[in-house]
Amino acid sequence: MDSLISAFDAERDALEKKLADTLSGCDDGELFLEYVQSESLVFDNGKLKAGNFHTDQGFGLRAVAGEASAYAHSGEMTLKSLERAADAVSAVKGNHTGTYADAPARTNRHLYPDLNPLGAPTFEEKVKLLQKIDAYARDADPRVRQVTASVAGSYQVVEILRADGQWVRDVRPLVRLNVSLVVGDGDRQETGSHGMGGRSGFGDFILEHSWKHAVDDALRQALVNLEAVPAPAGTFDIVLGPGWPGVMLHEAVGHGLEGDFNRKKTSAFAGLMGEQVAAKGVTVVDDGTIAGRRGSLTVDDEGTPTEYTVLIEDGKLVNYMQDRQNARLMGMAPTGNGRRQSYAHQPMPRMTNTYMLGGQHDPQEILASLKDGIYAVSFGGGQVDITSGKFVFNCTEAYRVRDGKIMEPVKGANLIGSGPPAMKRVTMVGNDMQLDLGVGMCGKNGQGVPVGVGQPTLRMNEVTVGGTGS
Repeated sequence: MDSLISAFDAERDALEKKLADTLSGCDDGELFLEYVQSESLVFDNGKLKAGNFHTDQGFGLRAVAGEASAYAHSGEMTLKSLERAADAVSAVKGNHTGTYADAPARTNRHLYPDLNPLGAPTFEEKVKLLQKIDAYARDADPRVRQVTASVAGSYQVVEILRADGQWVRDVRPLVRLNVSLVVGDGDRQETGSHGMGGRSGFGDFILEHSWKHAVDDALRQALVNLEAVPAPAGTFDIVLGPGWPGVMLHEAVGHGLEGDFNRKKTSAFAGLMGEQVAAKGVTVVDDGTIAGRRGSLTVDDEGTPTEYTVLIEDGKLVNYMQDRQNARLMGMAPTGNGRRQSYAHQPMPRMTNTYMLGGQHDPQEILASLKDGIYAVSFGGGQVDITSGKFVFNCTEAYRVRDGKIMEPVKGANLIGSGPPAMKRVTMVGNDMQLDLGVGMCGKNGQGVPVGVGQPTLRMNEVTVGGTGS
C-alpha cells in the first residue's frame, strides 16, 4: 500500500511546512495518519446474525505545550482540512515558547507480518467455518442450547509525521476467533467461552484442531458451571490460575502504573517510586515487543519503539508506563506506551502486554498448600477504582479447594480487594507463567485498544470473596 501521505491533495513538502509552522514553539506534537479496514462475522443459533465490513481513513493533528495539548482530526485528507486543524490546535501555544522535542529512536524491528488478513479465508469460507463450529458444538453434547461463534479481523496502517521531518510507518494486522456456548439442564442454564487471536493472518487459528479445541474448552467450562454450587462468602486464601486471570493484575495494578495517573497523583501508586508495593518475588512487566501478540506494537502511536519495561521488581515499584508528554513532565523516559484508539483520539499512556513473571513454585505445590480456599481459573467482568485501587472481579470458572484437593465448582464468586494491598498478600508464585490466548481489550477514557495479559499460578492469602453460599 502506498504511503497515506499520497491520499492528500498536496505534496509532502506542503504538509511538512504546514506541520512545522503549526508546531513551532510547541514542546511536542505530530500528524497521525490512519487507514483501517475491519470485518466481523457473528454466527448465532444456526444463522449468520451479523456481518460488518468497515473502511475508514483520516488524520489527527496534535500540538503539545507544557501540560496542555490540543487535538483536531478529520476524515477528509485535504490541505484545507489540515489548515483548519492547524488553526484549531495553534491556540494551545498562547504565549508558550517551547523547544520542539527530539524525535523518538528509530527501529528496524518487525513484530508481525505486513499483510492484510481480511482476504483469506474468503467471506464464504469464513461462513462455512462458523457453520462447522456450530454443528460440531451441537453434536458434542445434547445439553448445548445455544452456540455463538465469531471471527473478526482488521488491517490498520498508521503513519506518523513530525515537524522535524521524521516519518514512521507501521502496518498492523489483528485477528480473533471466539466461541460461546449456553448449556442447559431443565430450568438451569450456564455459559462457557473460549477465544484466541493475535497480530497475524487467521492461519493456525482456523485450523480444524484449533477451532475444535475452542469448542471443546467452551463446552467444558459451561458443563463445569452447570454443576457448580453457590460460592461461599468470607475471607479465604485463594489460588489464581495462569494466563487469563492476569486480567485482574492488568486492571487492579496495571492502570495504576500508567504515567498520567501518577503525574496527576490520582493513582494508588502515586509517590511510591522505590517503595515496596507488592510481596517479594512479585515482578510485573509491560512488554510490547513480543512477536505476534495482541498487545504488541512495533512502534506506539507517537512513533516510539515499544519496550520491555519492568514496573515492579521483586515487589518494589521501579517504573511507570509513559507516553512522551507525561514522561517529559515527570522527568522520565518514554517507554513506548503512547496509544490511541484511532486518528480521532489523542494518545495517552496505555498498557501493551502486561504480566507477572514466573517464580519458583510448582503449581501443584501451590494448590496442595491450600487448606480451605478458592481456586479461580477464569474471570469475566470487573470494576476498578484507579484512585483507591479497589476492585471487584467476577470468576467465570472457580472451585472450592479443601486440604489441597480441587473439589466442587462454585458459581457467583467475586474477588474483592485493593490493588496494592492485594499484591502484598501474594505468598507463592508459580513457575508456569502464561500469556492469555489473545482476546484482551482495554478501555480508558472512552478509548479501547487491544492488549495482552498474563501471570503464573499465584497464591494470595486472606482475600475477600463475595458469594451466596456457605
